[in-house]
Amino acid sequence: MKEILNYLYEHKTLDRDAAKKVLTNIAQGTYNHSQIASFISVYLMRSITVEELSGFREALLELCIPVDLSEFETIDLCGTGGDGKDTFNISTLTSFVVAGAGAKVAKHGNYGVSSACGSSNLMEYAGYKFSNDPSILHEEIDKAGICFLHAPLFNPAMKNVAPVRRDLGVKTFFNMLGPMVNPSFPSKQMVGVYNLELARLYGYLYQQTDKQYVILHSLDGYDEVSLTGPCKVITRELDRVYQPSDMGLPVYMAEELSGGGTVDEAMKIFINVLENIATPARTDVVVANAGLALRIYYPDMSLDDCIARARESIESGTAFHAFKTLMELNK
Repeated sequence: MKEILNYLYEHKTLDRDAAKKVLTNIAQGTYNHSQIASFISVYLMRSITVEELSGFREALLELCIPVDLSEFETIDLCGTGGDGKDTFNISTLTSFVVAGAGAKVAKHGNYGVSSACGSSNLMEYAGYKFSNDPSILHEEIDKAGICFLHAPLFNPAMKNVAPVRRDLGVKTFFNMLGPMVNPSFPSKQMVGVYNLELARLYGYLYQQTDKQYVILHSLDGYDEVSLTGPCKVITRELDRVYQPSDMGLPVYMAEELSGGGTVDEAMKIFINVLENIATPARTDVVVANAGLALRIYYPDMSLDDCIARARESIESGTAFHAFKTLMELNK
């Protein structure tokens, strides 16, 4: 590792094969925590390249424990996190709204690193027991329309990195990788990213796949549609900026999207949205994100119709039903 660190300290970059080898070695416990922290820190001080990100992604996908959900046409909804906005759990809520609207969701998630409550924190607090048993996951997605894939169960090799990430407590390139390494290899994906540069990197990498995708970045820094201003939206077919008004929705203030400082507060907001008693800001933000996800899932539907379908999922109770069914199956 010393040679690699010295090489990187000279402002040089790794090619794809070298990046893949380093991450494989990290995952297999070849390096100590200080060396891993030093390596991660390089990418806190400079941008990651497409070659490096691609190599890291290949390593994690080869090391993961895959789960075959190919009989379902699945979509994953996942943000990179790391935007520092401390919003409520928008992508997790969006996943249940999308499932309630008829899509099959394979939600990939993990504990929060740079925020108080990641999707795994929330699901665990609700009483969900994480599993990598294919029969359990099949039943959940078949009957509830959604299953939850807790990242550490499918990438046990990353246990060497977890304590380093926790100790650092800031976003790292592993935030970038999370949405890219769903072990069920979904055919569709919505991913939110924390800056425009990363949106372009994702767009380039996803263009090389056969995945249908939408990449989101709100221009004031959110890794999702925030409705606090314009949002960059990138798909295979388009690259444009949406205003809230383009989705028939109002502009909201940042403080209206606060997630609360504890998992308990986050859970209360989560249930309020599903019960359709949340503030208009929280409900509309979930509706906006779910609408764009449904647009990828149902390409023949207009965005307006997809947004209406997302709202109906909340108002009719089908989103909450998906959550309750999942929890019941998981007992």
